Amino acid sequence: MSVAPVSRPASVLAIALALAAVYLVWGSTYLAIRFALEGGYPPLLMAGMRFIVAGGLMYAALRLRGVPAPTRNQWKTLLAMGVLLLGLGNGMVCIAEQSVSSGLAAVAVASAPIWIALFSAMRGDRPSRVEWAGLAVGFAGVLWLNAGSSLTATPVGLVALLIAPLAWAFGSVWSRGRDLPSPFMAAAAQMLAGGVIILAVGLLIGERFHELPTLKGTLSVAYLASFGSIIGFTAYVWLLHNVRPTLAGSYAYVNPAIAVLLGAWLAYERFHVNDLGAMAVILVAVVAITLGRARAKKAVPTPAAALAGEEP
Repeated sequence: MSVAPVSRPASVLAIALALAAVYLVWGSTYLAIRFALEGGYPPLLMAGMRFIVAGGLMYAALRLRGVPAPTRNQWKTLLAMGVLLLGLGNGMVCIAEQSVSSGLAAVAVASAPIWIALFSAMRGDRPSRVEWAGLAVGFAGVLWLNAGSSLTATPVGLVALLIAPLAWAFGSVWSRGRDLPSPFMAAAAQMLAGGVIILAVGLLIGERFHELPTLKGTLSVAYLASFGSIIGFTAYVWLLHNVRPTLAGSYAYVNPAIAVLLGAWLAYERFHVNDLGAMAVILVAVVAITLGRARAKKAVPTPAAALAGEEP
């Protein structure tokens, strides 16, 4: 009688390294976006190029390893996810960071779990008392951020950072239960589809390279494609399969703090008291919602939408 091999639990070191990758890499992508923009890259052209390169490399590697390509119906779903999660989600962040600090953009995007909980409730996933409390606190934080912070001085950034987490959250919830390929192939194909759309929109609205981008800007785009999209996402998917969902999802309230610290350290970004207060309120809400979902009896993971957690 053959005995099935027993899978060994992940080592503490492996978990620590994966968490460090998700925390530090994803937290740093906001600053990398700012550096790319300052280096002469138009926002949508930059985002489109980043995702096409990252998605193309992942897609080619997966196909060489024998992973099946998405079906025609799956491509339709991945295209919609690319528009919502990457086009409107990440694309709007890139547009906002032309006038908004990287740290403040990260704080605004941190509200995505709040909207995810709300859209899930609208689909019949009844929130627990802890989640309802988190939603109430979170909405207060979002209102504070958008009404009392430095965002009020940048109308374009304000609108973009309202759209980004809403689209991100709706796409994540909408994708649940749909026919999708394996998580890694779904991410690769989603980046390819979303990257092509973002690039096309950028060209249609008149974005062009008016001068040769700086080396710093080009290295930032390379960092976003390699570390941000490939390494960070790979570490996140590995965590989903090896640790509790609450721990894997803890990036949602660690990334904004990392982004604010890096922005202050490397880009000399400064924040008003209202900005920091709103950030604290939003992060408390995200923690409450995350813990509430962890206690729910029917927690439904959404690995296909995991790229939504990437970013930035």
